[in-house]
Amino acid sequence: MKWSELSQASTAELINWAEGQPWCQAMAACIQDTRWHAEGDVWTHTQRVLQELPCLPEWSELTEHEQTLLRFTAIFHDSAKPLTTEVDSITGNITSHHHAAKGEMLARNILRTLECDLATREAICKLIRYHGRPVFLLNRDEPIHEIIRLSWLSNNKLLYLFALADARGRDTDALDRPEENLHYWKEVAAEQGCYDMRYPFATDHARFTFFRQANPNVHYVPHENFACTVTMMSGLPGSGKDRWIHHHGHGHPVVALDSIREELDVAPTDNQGEVAQFARERCREFLRSKTSFIFNATNTMRATRGRWLDLFADYNAQIDIVYIEPPFSTIIRQNRERSSAIPENGIRRLAEKCEPPTWLECHRLQILSSATAEKLSG
Repeated sequence: MKWSELSQASTAELINWAEGQPWCQAMAACIQDTRWHAEGDVWTHTQRVLQELPCLPEWSELTEHEQTLLRFTAIFHDSAKPLTTEVDSITGNITSHHHAAKGEMLARNILRTLECDLATREAICKLIRYHGRPVFLLNRDEPIHEIIRLSWLSNNKLLYLFALADARGRDTDALDRPEENLHYWKEVAAEQGCYDMRYPFATDHARFTFFRQANPNVHYVPHENFACTVTMMSGLPGSGKDRWIHHHGHGHPVVALDSIREELDVAPTDNQGEVAQFARERCREFLRSKTSFIFNATNTMRATRGRWLDLFADYNAQIDIVYIEPPFSTIIRQNRERSSAIPENGIRRLAEKCEPPTWLECHRLQILSSATAEKLSG
């Protein structure tokens, strides 16, 4: 089955489909700590969460799309527990640290294979990544900052509703007043004006600065006097970054890692240290002269992007990111047509680790389903 069918399936049909998948069978075999999940294995808990969703008082008020997001969040929210579960040899305690982060990556790859559209896939993945945050809000040093940050990564209303279903889909006495904690999440988000929308920062630069500071002030509005604009391209090889630059680059100079490799006669499989150093110095030349330019590389992992974004921010540049991801079959075809095509298994490995950029990283962000598509998030 593909996304077009699954997204219209009933809960019973979804469960029947999932039970034939190896990742679901691993969930059914994955034990949980009875202090937190006396109901049983991971798949048993997952089914209970699915059944709790329609029982939420707000369920009938949600759009069909919102209901779809929550149902698939339920399916995948604990899907990485089989990959992360450990049993303490002394205490017998069972933990599954970082299962939400790994679950985001697992779900992204499954949903890509199912041909789920990009915007829907990323909304589900972010709900999976942050589904455990609401119940622990009171543990945060700055709860308001947590709420504001999550409003730009996911949707606080859907996080709240999913967390309710997640709490009700387990048997435990270990959580002290969990629903009261969740209601606090809703109240704080509503007070900050970001329960069902992103927190309204005064400017893009105020948002950008808030997310980069160690001790941010949400009311601080920094002066804007950008030296230049750097547009960072992001996307798998064959996604159409060069095509986008051709149509929308406005003649700005381009620092492209592929071009630098050719210039230095360095293969993609060789050590890339020289290429990165050369590209960094070329970027500095444009930054010093306050010249706007485009930085073109795959930039599909947040840690890799971060090193370049730090450089651009140090020179007071306005930072735009353009992420392009057409259907995977299109990426494979377009990669084959490139003069420096990458082996298909290499593309697949990059896709498995891909982390699309977020609003926490830049001033302006475009998420595109093709090099010529209208932006999906704005």
